[in-house]
Amino acid sequence: MFRIKEAASLLGVSTDTVRRWADGGRINISTDASGRMVIDGTALAHLAQELATADHPDDQAVKAHSARNRFTGLISKVVRDTVMAQVEIQAGPHRFVSLLSREAADELGLQPGMIAIATVKATNVAVDIPQHP
Repeated sequence: MFRIKEAASLLGVSTDTVRRWADGGRINISTDASGRMVIDGTALAHLAQELATADHPDDQAVKAHSARNRFTGLISKVVRDTVMAQVEIQAGPHRFVSLLSREAADELGLQPGMIAIATVKATNVAVDIPQHP
């Protein structure tokens, strides 16, 4: 579960936009045990994917670009077999896919809807779980 401010940050929009989307039925908001408004992580991951694949008419060709190598996003899919796991992270308009051992995925407790950080080094993507206060 993510508070509205966290959801807005992950989606790259304002809190007002998230509230308008909730009022319009695009995303469901519920309340947690403390009475705070929250959004389910899996639903948030689906909305992030929807936003990432939507046409953006304001997108333009980029002359130069300097990207960071850590991308915070939501886990949108985890596929495990007996030895390996495939983890998909939607970070704004970016989709990252990481292949890691099943053991590592299980130790991290990776599930759709969790917040995660895709750390990119060359062609490898590592998955980190941020520490919340």
